[in-house]
Amino acid sequence: MNAKNRINNVGEDVDIEIPIEIPDTAHQISSDSWFQAAFVLTTSINSAYVLGYSGTVMVPLGWIGGVVGLILATAISLYANTLVAKLHEFGGKRHIRYRDLAGFIYGRKAYCLTWVLQYVNLFMINCGFIILAGSALKAVYVLFRDDHAMKLPHFIAIAGLICAVFAIGIPHLSALGIWLAVSTILSLIYIVVAIVLSVKDGVKAPSRDYEIQGSSLSKLFTITGAAATLVFVFNTGMLPEIQATVRQPVVKNMMKALYFQFTVGVLPMYAVVFIGYWAYGSSTSAYLLNNVNGPVWVKALANISAILQSVISLHIFASPTYEYMDTKFGIKGNPLALKNLTFRIMARGGYIAVSTLLSALLPFLGDFMSLSTGAVSTFPLTFILANHMYYKAKNNKLNPLQKLWHWLNVVFFSLMSVAAAIAALRLIALDSKNFHVFADL
Repeated sequence: MNAKNRINNVGEDVDIEIPIEIPDTAHQISSDSWFQAAFVLTTSINSAYVLGYSGTVMVPLGWIGGVVGLILATAISLYANTLVAKLHEFGGKRHIRYRDLAGFIYGRKAYCLTWVLQYVNLFMINCGFIILAGSALKAVYVLFRDDHAMKLPHFIAIAGLICAVFAIGIPHLSALGIWLAVSTILSLIYIVVAIVLSVKDGVKAPSRDYEIQGSSLSKLFTITGAAATLVFVFNTGMLPEIQATVRQPVVKNMMKALYFQFTVGVLPMYAVVFIGYWAYGSSTSAYLLNNVNGPVWVKALANISAILQSVISLHIFASPTYEYMDTKFGIKGNPLALKNLTFRIMARGGYIAVSTLLSALLPFLGDFMSLSTGAVSTFPLTFILANHMYYKAKNNKLNPLQKLWHWLNVVFFSLMSVAAAIAALRLIALDSKNFHVFADL
């Protein structure tokens, strides 16, 4: 499949049409506006994970470290995503998958490695969403009936079933459509509720302790872990797959979506993170709605919104896996055709079933999700690979200072990735011994 991309030569008044090769895919591409892509990206930033950042970012870093860290993470994440977005049509071929881009630049081994890193990243994130949805569902249950008759694994199973039904009903990423507006409304509900109730509690509460807790060594590890969480906050690990849905001119439109994500899109996240930490200080939990006090129905509404938004977010992060399965087995045409519907029930239902089983088996993984994915895949995919791919692709056009800049980024984020991985392993080793399989947290 070919498409035309129009460019203008500097100093000339004519446009030249360059044919762009588009790889085969069973999913719809080149159909969405930049605004829809922007809402996909904004949904990822303001997912229900946002309710945890007051505890997982601000508590380990404190006011100065947390504020500066979030602002720096915003800037460097925009920069790194810009590098990847600008390579989308590199070499006269549209790279609609992250692994396609890495494979085109480096070769087959990089293609396979990137594929593994990305899919591990997305699988872990999706397990996190199922655990998060299950925990929120349990929180609703406890508000009305705290009899312990149902345990967290039961709620995780229910959340997984809801995710499977949604995955079967929405054939591809572009088909989300109105669900992105629904996702935005759901995000605003739990963010506004968390902010309002936090302000209410903060005004009434005595002075809070904002000191970073622990010994010097403990602080070092928690700060490193918080840095990994910071990069997880802003990055999807699937930018080429999202960019694949965007209409031409694809790079220009994707840049608009990124600018929206990192300006307007980050404001709700900033607000809930800073206000939550202001209200509860170092006692802020890893799920802000556990701290707030207010009417039962309001807290229930916020938790239900978090559940439903997690279902939509999971579908976004699972879409590269769905695209691979659908393309591999030639699932095209009418989504409601018996063959296509049956395949989605089996393939997507199986993927969600495995994710749900692991989530119920090891529910404490939710505590380590953002840290582990930041260390294992977000640093390598979003920062190390982005800078080196851009350096490799644009090598002849970069001056020595620009080349040095990209190498410094590669080295720095490689060291950060190693440090964050060590911090993640330490946290898991310390905390996991307190839990057991199918734990009711």
